[in-house]
Amino acid sequence: MEYLLGTDIGTSGTKTILMDTEGNLIAKHLVEYDVLTPRPLWAEQWPDVWLEAARSSIRETVLKSGIAKEDIRGLAVSGLYGGSGIPLDEEMRPVRPCLIWMDRRAQEESDWVLSHIGEEKLLEITQNGADPYYGYTKMLWIKNHEHENWERTKLFLPPNDYVIYHLTGEIVIDYSSAGNIGGIFDMRTRTWSEEMMEAMGIPMEKMPAKLVESTDIAGGLTKEAAESLGLMEGMPVIAGGIDCGAANIGLGVLESGIYAAAIGTSMCAALISDKPVKGNGLIVWPYLYDAKKLSYYFAGGATAGAIVKWFRNTFGGEENNSYDVLNAMAEKIPAGSEGLVVLPYFMGERSPVWDSDAKGTIVGLSLAHTKGHLYRAFLEAVAYSLRDAMEATGEDLGEYILLAGGVTKSRVWRHIFADVTGYPVVCPKQDVEANMGDVILAGIGTGILSYEKVKEWQVLDEKIMPDEKNHEKYNEYFELYHSVYRNLKTDMKKLTKLAE
Repeated sequence: MEYLLGTDIGTSGTKTILMDTEGNLIAKHLVEYDVLTPRPLWAEQWPDVWLEAARSSIRETVLKSGIAKEDIRGLAVSGLYGGSGIPLDEEMRPVRPCLIWMDRRAQEESDWVLSHIGEEKLLEITQNGADPYYGYTKMLWIKNHEHENWERTKLFLPPNDYVIYHLTGEIVIDYSSAGNIGGIFDMRTRTWSEEMMEAMGIPMEKMPAKLVESTDIAGGLTKEAAESLGLMEGMPVIAGGIDCGAANIGLGVLESGIYAAAIGTSMCAALISDKPVKGNGLIVWPYLYDAKKLSYYFAGGATAGAIVKWFRNTFGGEENNSYDVLNAMAEKIPAGSEGLVVLPYFMGERSPVWDSDAKGTIVGLSLAHTKGHLYRAFLEAVAYSLRDAMEATGEDLGEYILLAGGVTKSRVWRHIFADVTGYPVVCPKQDVEANMGDVILAGIGTGILSYEKVKEWQVLDEKIMPDEKNHEKYNEYFELYHSVYRNLKTDMKKLTKLAE
């Protein structure tokens, strides 16, 4: 039997799994860590925390498995969207913490791009807009605010590619990671845009020169890396890519026309298509499979599972602090939480809202509301966010939604998603996160797995059909969800300035 490893560098932890070529999970290990938030709406992480977590999770997974290293045939590495990428000096040492996807500090830079380059030109070349979410605006923030660090930075490298460099000695960037940087990547040609980089004053040499498919072998394990991990020297390390795309790969999405939502700390909801999609405010990048042909048309919430975890940690209490207890409370509450609307904008909001000043909001509270009401309203808020993403895509999304991530463990949340969106919801029977996608990418990249074999792995649960009466009620709440934000948008901006 042959075995494959998949490592995902997440926002709050790095996890590695080992599977056999029949799709059976053999071992796994998770290493957790925190995000640095030195100021409101700032979010950054030191890359060596990711590196050590990756090494530890791989090493411990191999040890737990008891599998002979000769039988472990490949590893793929995916990672959170590292925003600016890790700024590295001539010795490949981090210059400063990486400005990750959650960071919203580059609003002035985004405004400058729109006024000096223009949205029309930006969309024509990159298919993406200007917003603090994008890596290129974060790079401009470093350039404008940290001149010494900008001068010291010789290369920007995404989190997964930084780990791959330390495992193999090779410097590469996969197409999904390059495309997700936004305004300096030409989606038409799948290359860096010299025109955009010159207009923004970002030197070409600061970006990795070698672009690869997510199924390409980036390099082999060095002797030092292999010895420290308990693996064979030269074992192939596959490029991988952005974690939300890897999660879709784990769902078996390897073809055009499928809509899938991966809900973890944030929400990533996307249509995979080989045709141009005229969506509203979408993020677009090459997909992790067949990157020259397929694109990932993405919208999603900056916070999803994060606000539910925040609620549990803040209001759960010592005796009922488990998700099971809170879900049981929420299940007893009717659709709409008896007059509550929550806006899930706890870290501003990205696509399709694109508002750094958007705030988390609870509207409709009364003395009759309980913890169960509030918790259900938080679950509903994430479902409203998904519906917003779906409507922004504006295309035929198929017969059902594929839903993955921690959300799938909650029966009541699954039903809320179906009722709010009006679409049947289908979830995998086993946990599917980016790690399974990594294993699939490693298998395809090494030639050990085929497309047909991978399709056999994914066993889907029964469809959860929307309740018609609940859907009609949620239609009205969804209108309120929009109007509450519109009515408070100006005040939210004032709150941002007051908090400075």
